[in-house]
Amino acid sequence: MKRVLATGTFDLLHPGHVFFLSSARALGDELYVLVARDSMIRHKAKPIVPEDQRLNVISALRVVDKALLGSEKDIFEPLYEIEPDIIVLGHDQTFDIDELQKSLKEKGFQAKVTRIDESLKCPLYSSGRIVNKILERYCQDKA
Repeated sequence: MKRVLATGTFDLLHPGHVFFLSSARALGDELYVLVARDSMIRHKAKPIVPEDQRLNVISALRVVDKALLGSEKDIFEPLYEIEPDIIVLGHDQTFDIDELQKSLKEKGFQAKVTRIDESLKCPLYSSGRIVNKILERYCQDKA
């Protein structure tokens, strides 16, 4: 049984997230998803949707076998419980695959790291595009 792990913030769930998670699930038999903790997000603005609600939404997706909140101390901590065979990164995630693979090996994990380079081609495939569309529609005349 091949266990796949995908991670992300998953703020404002959109078709791009579904595409990413479906692509990750296709790589194995089980899909585990780590939802980033608010306190650990440093590379972009804090999410609009609270972490417990983001976890509930991801957990409800049919493609996801199990979703968990990430650690507030060490991104590797949940991997001891999950024991993934494959860790999948999205096209827009900033991890360097070689560096991540090296760190995993140093911590005793044998998981292979791969990236889904494709992204969904539709107008609202990202949280940022959704926010911009909302601002355009509802705030344009208020400036």
